[in-house]
Amino acid sequence: MHFVDLKSQYRRYQAEIDARLRRVLEHGQFILGPEIAELEEALARFVGVRHALTVASGTDSLEIALRALGIGPGDEVITVPFTWISTAEVIALVGARPVFVDIEPDTYNIAVEQIEAAITPRTRALLPVSLFGQMPDFDRINALAARHGLPVIEDAAQSFGATQRGRRSGGVTTIGSTSFFPAKPLGCYGDGGALFTNDEALAERMRAIRTHGGLERNHHPLLGMNGRFDTLQAAVLLAKLPHFEWELNVRRRLAARYTAALDGLCITPAVAPGNTHVYAQYTIRVPDRDAVAARLKAAGIPTAVYYPKCLHEQPVFAGLGHRPGDFPVAEQAAREVLSLPLHPFLEAADLDRIVDGLKSAFGVKPAVQ
Repeated sequence: MHFVDLKSQYRRYQAEIDARLRRVLEHGQFILGPEIAELEEALARFVGVRHALTVASGTDSLEIALRALGIGPGDEVITVPFTWISTAEVIALVGARPVFVDIEPDTYNIAVEQIEAAITPRTRALLPVSLFGQMPDFDRINALAARHGLPVIEDAAQSFGATQRGRRSGGVTTIGSTSFFPAKPLGCYGDGGALFTNDEALAERMRAIRTHGGLERNHHPLLGMNGRFDTLQAAVLLAKLPHFEWELNVRRRLAARYTAALDGLCITPAVAPGNTHVYAQYTIRVPDRDAVAARLKAAGIPTAVYYPKCLHEQPVFAGLGHRPGDFPVAEQAAREVLSLPLHPFLEAADLDRIVDGLKSAFGVKPAVQ
């Protein structure tokens, strides 16, 4: 059993993927080839924004966004402590200070009512994370940011394809950032990411930063980086994108089956009003998480923990001066969350086996046939 089954996905789309890759191999434009512009146009249409920009990774996309906004030493950026390291890492990499705000216990997204207390004269941006596949309340976040004159960057690495009140993740803030890491809902066959905005000036700055700080060869007005997306990876996504809505619908159906089967046994994912969820991870909560995961592993059922340690608990951020208990909701989530296999090619029999394995791990006896 696979936690994410990329082999079955490839077999399903093999003819389209191979044809797209062959076309790149034949024209030989491996850097910023025509597939890059084609994909960016398709992504912009899908998200509903004027500008989409592909980049080398989801981490690069966040760093490029911060640099484009002019964020650097002495600045602060508000985010969450319960996320992958990249979210706060890029803040530190541009010389700014990550300021953490606790999360909601049900959605695992930023506790919006706590943001304002974290804003100081040094705050330059808000960087909420759309964790596990759904968005925080961006109506409230954007209104708060507008009152304080702050841009908002959505870390949508896990939520590409999700909606909130009919608007796509990536398209509801100043800048949206996502990842195309292979295990993401829409993944390529290597690292990759994208940025989204309706601001033409920001789009131009981000394009320049992506390519060593300039849009013309040998002219570099900005300090940039090599953040270009490979043409071959764009070809993979162009082959997969027409099937993406189907995959999202299957993910939601499988998640609904999990939720119905596990009702009363553990805490299952909550979907906030107005949201759709893409279930990049189907994440439950159990007090004895590690023991349950060990029992499932013994039964041949893979699981994963996103994330076993909060960012303020990581050694690299010890200098921020946080102590245990500073973010109690995030800390408890880190001790209890467990993600189950969920992908569009998960067979019904395997899902039932996972549910039965969980029931056994919880000490629930099977029903008499």
